[in-house]
Amino acid sequence: MDKLSTLPDLGGVQSAPEGIAHDLSLWGLFISADFVVQVIMVGLLVASFWSWTIIFGKAIRIKGLFSDANHFEDSFWSGGSLDVLYERIGNRPRDPMSAIFAAAMREWKRVSGSGRTSTTLPERIERAMQVTLSREMDKLERHMGFLASLGSTATFIGLLGTVWGIMNSFQSIAASQNTSLAVVAPGIAEALFATAIGLVAAIPAVVAYQKLSLELNRYENRLESFSNEFGAIISRQLEEAH
Repeated sequence: MDKLSTLPDLGGVQSAPEGIAHDLSLWGLFISADFVVQVIMVGLLVASFWSWTIIFGKAIRIKGLFSDANHFEDSFWSGGSLDVLYERIGNRPRDPMSAIFAAAMREWKRVSGSGRTSTTLPERIERAMQVTLSREMDKLERHMGFLASLGSTATFIGLLGTVWGIMNSFQSIAASQNTSLAVVAPGIAEALFATAIGLVAAIPAVVAYQKLSLELNRYENRLESFSNEFGAIISRQLEEAH
C-alpha cells in the first residue's frame, strides 16, 4: 500500500469528466456547431430536399413524355385522317409533340379557311412549330438551372461552414490553452460535418443534372425530327395541290 501511495499522479491521462464529454452523433454535431455553421447546414439540407423533389418530378415527367410521344406517333403514322386527329387533340394538347402538331394544323386551317394558299405557308407552319417547340422545352427545362447551381456551389458553401467552424475551434483551443485531442476533435468534426452535407447535396444534383439533360436532349431531338417530317409532308401536299 505504501508503494502505491508513492506513485506519481497520472491526472494528465485520466479520462475527461462526463460533463465535458462531447456527443459526436450527427444531431450532436449539429447542435454543438456555431450558429453560422448551423444556418449553412440547414440551408444545404433544404436545398438538397428541394433538389430531390425536382429530380423525382423531372424523371417521372420525362418518362411520361416518351410514352405520350409513342402513342401520338402511333396515331399519326397509322394512316388516319389528320383532321380527325387534330379534332381529337383539340386546343389542349397533352404533350409537347401534340402541341407542335396542333400548332401546325392550326396554321394550316387558318390559311385553308381563307380560300387561298400562300406560297409562304410551309415557312409559316415551320415557324409555328419551332416557336411551340421552344416554348415547350422552356417549360420542361424549368428548375434545371437550380440543379446545376446546387451541384457547382453546394460543396463550396459547405466548405465555408467548415472554415468558419475550424476558426471557432481554434479560438476555443487558444482560450482554453489545451491542445489535447479530446478538445480539438469535436470542433473539427463539427466543422467537417458542414462539408459532408455540402457533398451530400452536390453529388446527386450533379449526377441528376447530367442524366436529365441527356434525356431532355433526346426528347428535343425527337421533337425536331417530328417537326421536320411533318413539315416535309405539308410541303409535299402543297406541291401536289399545285
